[in-house]
Amino acid sequence: MSLYVVLAGDHVRLQESVFAPAGTAPGGAIPATALRDADPTAVPPEIRTLSGDTVFVSAVQREELERFCAANGVPLRVRPDVWGDLLEYFLDTGFTPGARAATQARLSLVGLGEGEVAGIRHEVAPLMHAYNGLHQDWYHLGLADLLDAATADRTPGHLRIPPAERAAFCAWAMGIADLGHAQRG
Repeated sequence: MSLYVVLAGDHVRLQESVFAPAGTAPGGAIPATALRDADPTAVPPEIRTLSGDTVFVSAVQREELERFCAANGVPLRVRPDVWGDLLEYFLDTGFTPGARAATQARLSLVGLGEGEVAGIRHEVAPLMHAYNGLHQDWYHLGLADLLDAATADRTPGHLRIPPAERAAFCAWAMGIADLGHAQRG
């Protein structure tokens, strides 16, 4: 998945983005007025649209994203890393009872109970096991990793989300990622 975007004037232009948000202008442009907020500190940095979609930005563009947001009045906002917490279970590290409890406490704050967490993890487990079997990440897995796992050629074909189902899968995943925003109103 390409994370490079062009931050130009009063719009963001997507390059080869598999997950262009609904309402993106022809040519892959998103006007700054359609952006709700951004988080240059996220892994990877994120821009969120008014509809709650997430656009990822390369970490090498972090400072450029901050300047773009300042110039266009786009608020910088850190939101809970819901997918980071959901996918922590799949990291190549131990998931101690204490870490498990702390993670569930954070997920509960955005409205995800233990049963919902188990269901979501069950849903994405085949993808994430295949993805992290290749990457062996021990630090962080998040929404960008999930979407990459869902579409990447490196993911076995029978596990990849079929092209006809990708928009729905993406909307589902981004809706979950946006739960933390809904709590702040």
